[in-house]
Amino acid sequence: MFDMGNQLEQMTCPVARECGGCSRVEVPYAKQLAMKDARVAEIFAEFADAGMELRPILGMDEPWHYRDKVASPFAPGRRGPGGRCEILTGMYAAGTHRLVPTDACLIENERAQEVIRAVRLIMKRHKIEPYDEDRGRGFLRHAVVRVGHESGEMLVTLVTNSDEFPNSKSFCRELVQKCPHVTSVVQNVNLRRTNAILGDRERRVYGPGFILDTLCGLSFRISSRSFYQINATQTEVLYEQAIAAAALTGEETVVDAYCGTGTIGLVAARRGAAQVTGVDSVEAAIWDARENARHNGVDNARFVVADATAFMRDMAAAGECVDVAFLDPPRAGSTPEFLGALAQMAPERVVYISCKPETQVRDMRGLREHGYAPVFVQPVDMFPHTDHIETVVRLDKVAR
Repeated sequence: MFDMGNQLEQMTCPVARECGGCSRVEVPYAKQLAMKDARVAEIFAEFADAGMELRPILGMDEPWHYRDKVASPFAPGRRGPGGRCEILTGMYAAGTHRLVPTDACLIENERAQEVIRAVRLIMKRHKIEPYDEDRGRGFLRHAVVRVGHESGEMLVTLVTNSDEFPNSKSFCRELVQKCPHVTSVVQNVNLRRTNAILGDRERRVYGPGFILDTLCGLSFRISSRSFYQINATQTEVLYEQAIAAAALTGEETVVDAYCGTGTIGLVAARRGAAQVTGVDSVEAAIWDARENARHNGVDNARFVVADATAFMRDMAAAGECVDVAFLDPPRAGSTPEFLGALAQMAPERVVYISCKPETQVRDMRGLREHGYAPVFVQPVDMFPHTDHIETVVRLDKVAR
C-alpha cells in the first residue's frame, strides 16, 4: 500500500497527450490519490452525512508497469523497398481507432511489451502482413499478452484474419526462443470487420493454452477469454478488503453475484464461508470458475451459469436465504429486481465491489430502501495515472 512518505520518481510519457490512456501520468502520484479521495467524498457525500465511514484510498508503492494484460494492434505503416510495409504497434488514441505507434508504456508490463516487439520482428522475418482495417486485408490483427504476476508464465493470443496460420510452429519456436517466459500461444480467428479484438474460434498453437497464477493464496487458471483483473498487486488488496468486510466465521452461506471466474467466491470459500454459490451469465467464465475450484481442491463452492437477476429472483421465490452477499457487477451496476430479490434473501452483510462508484451509489439507494445501511466505503487505486476508482462498500441489514 502507498506510503505518503515515499518519494516516487515522477515519469513522463512522450505520447501521453496523444494516447490518453493514462490521463494523469504527469500528476504526482500522491496528488492523484488526494484527487481520488476528494472525488469519492463527493460521490458518497449523502451516505457520509448519514454516518458511513469514508476510508482513505489504498494506493500502490510502485504505480508503474502494473498492467499484466497488454493488447496491441498491428497495422501497416509506410511501404518500403520491394513493397513491404512497415509494421506499426502501439495503442489506439482514446475514443478512436487511430493507432499511436509506440514501443513502450509506463503502465504496461515490460516483459509483455518485449513479447509484442518480438512478434513484430518475427512477422518481418516471415513476411507476415499486418491487418489493414480500412481494406480488411492482412493477416495479424492483434497480439494479447497475459502475464502471471506470481508465476511469471505468459500466454500470447495471436488474433488473425485467417483460419490458416502458415509456419505457426516455427513462429512459436522463434517467439519462445526470444521470450522464454512464454508458456502458451493461442491463435484466435477474427474474420469480422469489427472493433472487437477477439473472434469466436481459437486453437492452441503452443503449450497448454492457458497459464496459472496465484492470488490470495489460491491458484487460478487464466485463458484467453478469462476475466482476470489486470493489476494483480492491487487485486489482492481489493479482495483482502472485501473478505475482511464480509467478516466470515465459518458458518455463513454466501452468494457471489457476477462472479466471473470465481476469484472472490473461491477466496471466501477458503477463508471462512461454509458454502458459496457463484453466478455469472458468461458460460466460459463459469467453466473457468469450476476448473479453479477443482484445481484448488475447494469443495464448498458451486458455480451456476445464469443471469444474476433471474437467478436471484428464483432463489428468493424458493425461499432461499443467505448470510453474506458479494456483488461485483459491470460498470452499469445491478438492477432494481436483483436488489429486491437480494433483500428477500436477507443477508446480514452485503459487500459491494464496483468499478464505477456512481452506479454503486444508485444501487446503494435501492438497498437502503430495502433496509440496508452502508457501514464504510474503501477506495482502492486499481489503475494509477487514470481517473478510474474501484470501491468496496459494506452494507449491513438494519433491524426493524
